[in-house]
Amino acid sequence: MKHPLTERRSVATAARIVVKVGSSSLTAPDGRLDLPALRHLVHVIAERGAAGQQVVLVSSGAIAAGIMPLGLPGKPKDLATAQATASVGQGLLVARYTESFAYHGQRVGQVLLTAEDLIRRTNYANAQRALERLLTLGVVPIVNENDTVATDEIRFGDNDRLAALVSHLVRADALVLLTDVDGLYDGPPSRPGTQLIRTVRGPADLAGVEVTGRGSDIGTGGMVTKLDAASIATQSGIPVVLTSAENVEPALAGKEVGTWFAATGKRKSARRLWLAHAAQVRGRIYLDAGAARAVTDGKRSLLAAGVVGVDGDFEAGDAVELVGPDGVVARGLSAYGAVEIPDIMGKSTHQLVEDGEMHPRAVVHRDDLAQVRVRRRR
Repeated sequence: MKHPLTERRSVATAARIVVKVGSSSLTAPDGRLDLPALRHLVHVIAERGAAGQQVVLVSSGAIAAGIMPLGLPGKPKDLATAQATASVGQGLLVARYTESFAYHGQRVGQVLLTAEDLIRRTNYANAQRALERLLTLGVVPIVNENDTVATDEIRFGDNDRLAALVSHLVRADALVLLTDVDGLYDGPPSRPGTQLIRTVRGPADLAGVEVTGRGSDIGTGGMVTKLDAASIATQSGIPVVLTSAENVEPALAGKEVGTWFAATGKRKSARRLWLAHAAQVRGRIYLDAGAARAVTDGKRSLLAAGVVGVDGDFEAGDAVELVGPDGVVARGLSAYGAVEIPDIMGKSTHQLVEDGEMHPRAVVHRDDLAQVRVRRRR
């Protein structure tokens, strides 16, 4: 096991990193873009670029940037207004990045993504090629979710998950998550006696950690989404630094700031990564113990014989959670709708043929399955 300080120094020497900054770190108290904060971030990233490091910047802030020009009282509540605000704000945000990076002699390119871009093979390949070409041309990609066209069905939901998936997309060596707190604490940072967690090497290090899901009034994610993003990245072999935007310089220099999440797994296919961590789950299919072992240890398809229950309102092709006796074991794309499963569950392939189904399908095919960590029921 490497010493934590040695691991952190790898961020400074990494060939390619992804840096994510949240809306709260770029927004002044009056709701406008905090230009000094943005320029400080750009200055540090530009220094890394001058040293030969390739940086992809995943930046929130489009909706925040559009609030004041549109005269809105705060963050929009409805999707249409949020989309319109993002449309106005995205141009302003990128304009500020463009002029700030230009001061350092660096160019930027805007890349707007929806979740669909990372689950459809053609879209994924196009996004990958575009980002790769921008980096080889010496351009800093500024990535954001395409809030103007994204709907609830095709949203990442927050830029933390987007940053983790982009890290996988560009084969980054590290992911740096910048937020408005200086790291992960074992409880609310404002509570007396809480302590900063310096290093996380797996779920055991998070036992007893108390986090909330709510983000700021401007942002969309809280600490829960940061932990989800860290899980996505580390399980794909990408270490993560979580710290405040004020600490961006020491974080990128490999100093001991914030929380270090060590890589725990190997790179997954993009499809399985999406299924495991980011697919919008429409329901649950309950498995007996044998079926749970088959889809995890055996890496086999889920057959109707192993299904003992169903919950939710989903159609064929929707993402569902597969739940065994000890909790969620996998996610996958169901070949059946929720209303169809009660008629086939518990039946063998032979019985299904006798019932008139000439070519019985797997309920979830192994190619459409992704294992997840078992979450024990309390």
